[in-house]
Amino acid sequence: MAREGYDHDRVANGAEALPRIRHTHPDLVLLDVMLPEMSGYEICQSIRLDPDLAGVKVLMMTARGSAIERRKGLALGADGFISKPFELKELRDELRRLLTPET
Repeated sequence: MAREGYDHDRVANGAEALPRIRHTHPDLVLLDVMLPEMSGYEICQSIRLDPDLAGVKVLMMTARGSAIERRKGLALGADGFISKPFELKELRDELRRLLTPET
Protein backbone atom coordinates (compact mmCIF):
# COMPACT_ATOMS: atom_id res chain seq x y z
CA MET A 1 0.00 0.00 0.00
CA ALA A 2 2.77 2.42 0.92
CA ARG A 3 4.61 1.72 -2.34
CA GLU A 4 1.49 2.80 -4.22
CA GLY A 5 1.42 6.07 -2.28
CA TYR A 6 -1.49 5.20 0.00
CA ASP A 7 -1.51 5.94 3.71
CA HIS A 8 -2.80 2.92 5.55
CA ASP A 9 -3.76 1.62 8.94
CA ARG A 10 -4.40 -1.89 10.18
CA VAL A 11 -6.39 -3.49 12.96
CA ALA A 12 -6.02 -7.00 14.34
CA ASN A 13 -9.67 -7.94 14.77
CA GLY A 14 -13.16 -7.04 13.69
CA ALA A 15 -14.12 -5.46 17.01
CA GLU A 16 -11.43 -2.80 16.59
CA ALA A 17 -12.41 -2.00 13.00
CA LEU A 18 -15.57 0.08 13.36
CA PRO A 19 -14.30 2.46 16.04
CA ARG A 20 -11.13 3.02 13.98
CA ILE A 21 -13.11 3.54 10.77
CA ARG A 22 -15.39 6.04 12.50
CA HIS A 23 -12.40 7.87 13.97
CA THR A 24 -10.22 8.02 10.83
CA HIS A 25 -12.96 8.14 8.16
CA PRO A 26 -10.80 6.53 5.45
CA ASP A 27 -11.45 6.76 1.71
CA LEU A 28 -11.40 2.96 1.46
CA VAL A 29 -11.56 -0.05 3.79
CA LEU A 30 -9.91 -3.29 2.65
CA LEU A 31 -11.89 -5.80 4.62
CA ASP A 32 -11.33 -9.54 5.06
CA VAL A 33 -14.50 -11.57 5.47
CA MET A 34 -12.97 -13.82 8.14
CA LEU A 35 -11.98 -11.73 11.16
CA PRO A 36 -11.90 -12.57 14.87
CA GLU A 37 -14.71 -11.16 17.01
CA MET A 38 -16.74 -9.59 14.17
CA SER A 39 -16.99 -10.68 10.54
CA GLY A 40 -16.17 -8.51 7.59
CA TYR A 41 -19.80 -8.84 6.50
CA GLU A 42 -20.96 -7.34 9.81
CA ILE A 43 -18.47 -4.50 9.51
CA CYS A 44 -19.47 -3.78 5.92
CA GLN A 45 -23.14 -3.70 6.87
CA SER A 46 -22.41 -1.37 9.81
CA ILE A 47 -20.45 0.99 7.56
CA ARG A 48 -23.37 1.13 5.12
CA LEU A 49 -25.89 1.80 7.90
CA ASP A 50 -23.87 4.77 9.21
CA PRO A 51 -24.70 7.96 7.27
CA ASP A 52 -21.42 9.54 8.39
CA LEU A 53 -19.53 6.80 6.52
CA ALA A 54 -21.57 6.97 3.30
CA GLY A 55 -18.54 7.98 1.21
CA VAL A 56 -16.25 5.22 2.46
CA LYS A 57 -15.52 2.60 -0.21
CA VAL A 58 -15.37 -1.04 0.88
CA LEU A 59 -13.27 -3.67 -0.88
CA MET A 60 -13.85 -7.12 0.57
CA MET A 61 -11.60 -10.13 0.23
CA THR A 62 -11.87 -13.78 1.16
CA ALA A 63 -10.22 -17.12 0.63
CA ARG A 64 -13.70 -18.55 0.14
CA GLY A 65 -14.12 -17.09 -3.33
CA SER A 66 -17.45 -18.62 -4.22
CA ALA A 67 -20.08 -16.71 -6.17
CA ILE A 68 -22.33 -16.86 -3.08
CA GLU A 69 -19.70 -15.13 -0.93
CA ARG A 70 -19.22 -12.46 -3.60
CA ARG A 71 -22.97 -11.83 -3.94
CA LYS A 72 -23.37 -11.62 -0.17
CA GLY A 73 -20.59 -9.03 0.14
CA LEU A 74 -21.93 -6.92 -2.72
CA ALA A 75 -25.50 -7.20 -1.38
CA LEU A 76 -24.31 -5.85 1.98
CA GLY A 77 -22.85 -2.82 0.23
CA ALA A 78 -19.27 -3.71 -0.68
CA ASP A 79 -17.98 -1.75 -3.68
CA GLY A 80 -15.72 -4.57 -4.79
CA PHE A 81 -14.75 -8.12 -3.93
CA ILE A 82 -11.55 -10.05 -4.59
CA SER A 83 -10.69 -13.67 -3.85
CA LYS A 84 -7.51 -14.76 -2.11
CA PRO A 85 -4.95 -15.58 -3.18
CA PHE A 86 -4.82 -12.62 -5.53
CA GLU A 87 -2.12 -11.00 -7.59
CA LEU A 88 -0.90 -7.64 -6.32
CA LYS A 89 -1.78 -6.19 -9.73
CA GLU A 90 -5.41 -7.21 -9.18
CA LEU A 91 -5.43 -5.47 -5.79
CA ARG A 92 -3.79 -2.33 -7.22
CA ASP A 93 -6.28 -2.26 -10.10
CA GLU A 94 -9.23 -2.54 -7.72
CA LEU A 95 -7.84 0.17 -5.45
CA ARG A 96 -7.41 2.52 -8.41
CA ARG A 97 -10.88 1.72 -9.72
CA LEU A 98 -12.49 2.48 -6.37
CA LEU A 99 -10.43 5.55 -5.52
CA THR A 100 -10.43 7.28 -8.90
CA PRO A 101 -13.16 9.93 -9.02
CA GLU A 102 -15.74 9.41 -11.74
CA THR A 103 -15.85 12.08 -14.41
